[in-house]
Amino acid sequence: MNTPWILGLTGGIGSGKSAVAAHFSELGVHLVDADHAARWVVEPGRPALAKIAEHFGSGVLQADGQLDRAALRQRIFADAEERRWLESLLHPLIGQEISQYLARAESPYAILVSPLLIESGQYRMTQRVLLVDAPEAAQLQRTMQRDNVPEAQVQAILKVQASREERLKHADDVLLNDRDLHWLQSEVERLHNFYLTLRGGQP
Repeated sequence: MNTPWILGLTGGIGSGKSAVAAHFSELGVHLVDADHAARWVVEPGRPALAKIAEHFGSGVLQADGQLDRAALRQRIFADAEERRWLESLLHPLIGQEISQYLARAESPYAILVSPLLIESGQYRMTQRVLLVDAPEAAQLQRTMQRDNVPEAQVQAILKVQASREERLKHADDVLLNDRDLHWLQSEVERLHNFYLTLRGGQP
């Protein structure tokens, strides 16, 4: 049995990468979501949460002992130093979680879905990168509608995420999501059939 090769799937906020990931999953591809891994590593009882509370104080915990993401986000968005501290704690742990979940894959290739695939260096765990790209105006529109947040907040998130140029540099395949869902799904199917022909992610 060949070990599955790993495809990294990324895209900016509101680019449609969740819709793309969902369709790959429907086609039977094993998916690991870095956002889920990031949530698992800070569950109560896990060492990372204790270290975060020790560093930032109990103000970043909710009454039930869960991480208060909004409070933590405010602390790190305002302070690049604190953000780096948090990233250096979490990235290796998230990497371990991801590796364990990818190792369970039984499909010919597996997908690591990560909005910060490039920024976090997680692309190094993959053999190929698929970028879901969308015009910035569409990203803003979709995110504001989906999360019901003001434009300024979306703009702030876009600034922290890697620039499109940076992502395009790392991408082996680019799926421009500027049409309807039906078209998007047919593109996913086309890519899936192509990926099934690859060994180790390379033609």
